[in-house]
Amino acid sequence: MSALKNLSLVCCVVATLSACGTTTKKDDQAADKGAVTDTAVKTDTMTSPAASDAVAAGRTVYFDFDSDVVHSEDRGTVAAQAKLLSANRGKKVTLEGHCDERGTTEYNMALGERRAKSVRDALTAQGVSGSQIKTVSYGESRPAKEGHDESAWKYNRRVEFLD
Repeated sequence: MSALKNLSLVCCVVATLSACGTTTKKDDQAADKGAVTDTAVKTDTMTSPAASDAVAAGRTVYFDFDSDVVHSEDRGTVAAQAKLLSANRGKKVTLEGHCDERGTTEYNMALGERRAKSVRDALTAQGVSGSQIKTVSYGESRPAKEGHDESAWKYNRRVEFLD
């Protein structure tokens, strides 16, 4: 029970700190590579979706457009999950990689897989056994939020932790 209390405390701290941080985004460059459609969006400042949804902060990691890099503001979420998994070696987790609707189906499936593996690598770097982790990609097929603009897309570029 102590591990659950610690996880709850860590999640609250992460949610609070995430609410304070912002990320300055540059023009999306992937469209220049031909990897996605020409609907790339320019945004100035964006707060992580986790900051506005404290419940998701402990079980979801969000990504920039066409990126599989875990944000510094989401490392607390990964660390909390790593601590929980390390303390419970019999516990397993599935990391579901997701994308927004931009890009081809094939490209988004591969990007979702890279995102899930990026989170897996962050967990194993913190001592979690690879045998506890399964990765899967759903590409753009399971959006968290419907819509055709950045306000929806930022929620769809994610990895979810499922028991």
